[in-house]
Amino acid sequence: MQRRGLALGAVAMLLPASLAALGPAHPQDPPAATAAHAAADPADAPNPADPVDAPDAAPVRIMPLGDSITGSPGCWRALLWRRLPARRVDFVGTRPARPCGFAHDGRHEGHSGYLATDVAARGLLPGWLSATDPDVVMMHLGTNDVWRHRSAAAILAAFTTLVGQMRAANPRMTILVAQVLPMDPAGCAGCARRVAALNAAVPGWAAALSTPRSPIAVVDQWTGFDTAADTSDGVHPNRAGDRKIAARWYPALLAALSRPPSPPGRTSRPGPPSD
Repeated sequence: MQRRGLALGAVAMLLPASLAALGPAHPQDPPAATAAHAAADPADAPNPADPVDAPDAAPVRIMPLGDSITGSPGCWRALLWRRLPARRVDFVGTRPARPCGFAHDGRHEGHSGYLATDVAARGLLPGWLSATDPDVVMMHLGTNDVWRHRSAAAILAAFTTLVGQMRAANPRMTILVAQVLPMDPAGCAGCARRVAALNAAVPGWAAALSTPRSPIAVVDQWTGFDTAADTSDGVHPNRAGDRKIAARWYPALLAALSRPPSPPGRTSRPGPPSD
C-alpha cells in the first residue's frame, strides 16, 4: 500500500486565541450524552465556500486522539465533522462513534481516563496507528496526567515519544496538539496551576520538534474558556463547551486539508456514519 501524507510547510503553528473560545478537559467519564447535546446551530452548518472542498482529492484520514474529552461522548467531533467537507475527510480510530443527535463520521481514539504518560510507556499508540493509518492526528492528551500530579516535563517527554511513534507509522504525519483545556473540579485545587504550566511549555516543545515534513501545529484550547459556563462540573463540556472546542480545531484542520498530499494517495476506508 502506498503511503500518502500531508506536507505543511510551517514549523510549529500557534493558532490565535481570537479564533474562538474553548472547551474543558476530562479526567473521568461524563454523564451520558443526549440528542440535544450537539443540537443543530447555524454556526455548526457546513461551509460551502471552504476552499478545501476539492471533488477530486482523496479523503484525508484524521485520528482524534485523547481521553474522555475526545471519546465520552466527544460531541465536539460531530460538530467539527459537520463543518468540514464530508468527501474530503475520513475520521478514523478503533473506537466507535457515540450518539450526538445527528449522523456523523464518529470513529475516534478517545480512551476515558488514559494518561499521556501511560499511553507512551505502555506502547499503545503504534497498534492504534497500524489499525487506522491516519494522515493527521489531532491530539488532546495530558488532562489526566495533570490530575494525577505528573509534571509538565514528564508529560512533554511522553508527547515526544508519541510523536516519534506517529512519524514511524507515517513520516509525513501532520500533528495537531491541543494546549490542555482548563479544569476547575472539586478535589483538584492545583489543577488550574498545573494546566497553565503545561500549556506554557507546549509551544516551545512543538517548535523544537516540528519539521517541514511532519509539522506540529499547536491549537489553543485553553485561553478564554469559562469552566463555569462551558462545563457541567468544572471539567466536562456542555453544549457550549463542545461548540467552542470544535471551533478551535476547525481552522487547524482546514489548514491541513488545504495542503496538497505528498505523495498521491491510497484508497480511503471510511466507516459508516453514526447517529
